Amino acid sequence: MDRYVTVIGGTNIDISATLTAPFVHADSVPGEVTLGWGGVARNIAHNLRLMGHEVRLVSVFGEETFGNMCWHECQTIGLDLTLSERRKDMRSGMYLCINNQTGEMIAAVADTDIISCITPNFLGSRIDAINNSAIALADTNISTEALQYLIDNCTVPLLVDAVSTAKATRVIDALLQSNTHRLDVLKLNRQEALEVTRCDTVKSSADYLTGIGVRQVYITLGSEGVYCSDGTRHEHYKAIPAMVVNTTGAGDAFIAGVAHANLSGINFPDCAIMGLRAAHAALLSPQTVNPDVGKYCSCEEN
Repeated sequence: MDRYVTVIGGTNIDISATLTAPFVHADSVPGEVTLGWGGVARNIAHNLRLMGHEVRLVSVFGEETFGNMCWHECQTIGLDLTLSERRKDMRSGMYLCINNQTGEMIAAVADTDIISCITPNFLGSRIDAINNSAIALADTNISTEALQYLIDNCTVPLLVDAVSTAKATRVIDALLQSNTHRLDVLKLNRQEALEVTRCDTVKSSADYLTGIGVRQVYITLGSEGVYCSDGTRHEHYKAIPAMVVNTTGAGDAFIAGVAHANLSGINFPDCAIMGLRAAHAALLSPQTVNPDVGKYCSCEEN
């Protein structure tokens, strides 16, 4: 853990509403509304910091009230923001989600235009610092061009989170258009994997992805666990049973757990076990990032 980890991508203000009564279309429903700090990259960075790593976050913040609050919160939890940027001319990213009574997400809206500031030129001015990391992680909130730049220019292991079905195609396009055609780790959920590959099964999806240059594929399956493949080995790990409080952030925690395992010397495919532990911790917490996630991800228990 001598070198830092660099995480690149979205930082948002999260507004989360969890219903306390059944959902009714086009009507007001009782529930609990909370305000917090999120964004896939920020959540991954926060999880990794709680797991004991030094983390540099590469993101863009607005300078309105919420953006300033989020910037200071990131500093408070120990994230290094020297590679991030603040913009007066753009509003900070916002994420709104509605969860049902069991914590499952019903719908969400992401307003993340500010992330378009992370261009190849933006990354180019930071690439030496990124390549001095132990590993780098990125989310697909950044553009295809930015992802392609990272794939072609990262000399350290690069892990990517697919984020959503709407954005997952960015990393596939970036990989196919790249010069290297090589990506160390890609994490998707089942829906993202099937849609982006146009395959019928998670195995065929994983085979497609490893066939185009992804070294390790992790396809999360919700309550069914995770399927992972490196093109030769194929493993399905069951999920850890949980009394679900909130599903938001479980995927972010999973890839942070995989990165943590990688940094701790755990080999594929057993990195998935650490990912499942981190995701399990997220499911138990009303917060997007469980402040106790580090306790769930001790390498001594692996």
